[in-house]
Amino acid sequence: MYKIAILGSTGMVGQQFISGLQNHPWFEVTCLAASERSAGKKYIDAIKNSAGSIQWFGEGEINENIKNMTVKNVNEIDPSEFDIAYSALEAGAAQIESKFAEHIPVLSTASAYRYEEDVPILIPTVNDEHVPLLEKQKKRGWKGFVAPQANCTTTGLVITLKPILDEFGIDSVVITSLQAVSGAGRNPGIPLFDLVDNIIPYIPKEEEKVSIELKKILGNYDGNSIVNAKYNVSATCTRVGVLDGHTESVLVNTKKKAEVEDVIRVMDKFANSLSDMDLPSAPKKLITIHNDPFRPQPRLDRELEGGMTTSVGRIRNDEVFPNGIKYVLLSHNTRMGAAKGVILTSEMLIKSNIINN
Repeated sequence: MYKIAILGSTGMVGQQFISGLQNHPWFEVTCLAASERSAGKKYIDAIKNSAGSIQWFGEGEINENIKNMTVKNVNEIDPSEFDIAYSALEAGAAQIESKFAEHIPVLSTASAYRYEEDVPILIPTVNDEHVPLLEKQKKRGWKGFVAPQANCTTTGLVITLKPILDEFGIDSVVITSLQAVSGAGRNPGIPLFDLVDNIIPYIPKEEEKVSIELKKILGNYDGNSIVNAKYNVSATCTRVGVLDGHTESVLVNTKKKAEVEDVIRVMDKFANSLSDMDLPSAPKKLITIHNDPFRPQPRLDRELEGGMTTSVGRIRNDEVFPNGIKYVLLSHNTRMGAAKGVILTSEMLIKSNIINN
């Protein structure tokens, strides 16, 4: 069993880490860390609000041993006591994650290291060829590394683009996202008054993240660094009154002409790319294709495969671009797009002997 520390364990993403790790066959949660405000409390008390209400937003119930575990100050624990750290930190992520990476692998949902040249943004089977870049981080004097998760809006998008890129090439991508409120976090989150009967048409820095990360993830590793993909990306990101699950309308202009049945074929083939790896958190299908034109829908489809599959529907040819293919996707932003996606990446790295104890 790998000894695990969860950094930022009391927040929404930290709770999702607990959900994904507390009964995991490979991992033992041995440390829950958070800010000084939570340190010294039992975990169940650390997630109560000022009125005494338990603020648990993870999947399922909390195991008794987790409830009674004493939360440690994230700045005071010894990284060498653990095999892997999972980071859900926001404030101070870069400093704390680097401290841990000096000793052990750090798998993170934070953006602090995403855009560093020696840091890949890994999504299993999408860009496994980027894994060797982790070794470059030893030049920082680290024994471990930092492997950050993509932005939750990017994750489902690149999963669906990868098979299209490999088979037909990509000239340009246009996406419009309808993003769930959970993507904004719990504190401070978004006031209910702003969301009811409303759509917020702008999420600061989100569109830039999608463009930068997409090009990095789908770029080529030349043995020294990642050469970003060159195609144009146009993104419009909005916030809607949905609890979980990001919906995206996607238009891809391919280099080679692709018919609808061709796109379905390559997506369906790629969907099975994790099936023989025997990873505990992996979905049976990485992509679930819907024939019903009224799907995917967040309320109906976000929990498919435990929130780890990307649902795709309405695949059709575009009438404006001669090589245009358009579709709608749905990706669970706090499962595959956050903690459980990070856990899946760590499982892949263990299978590849990049992480070992």
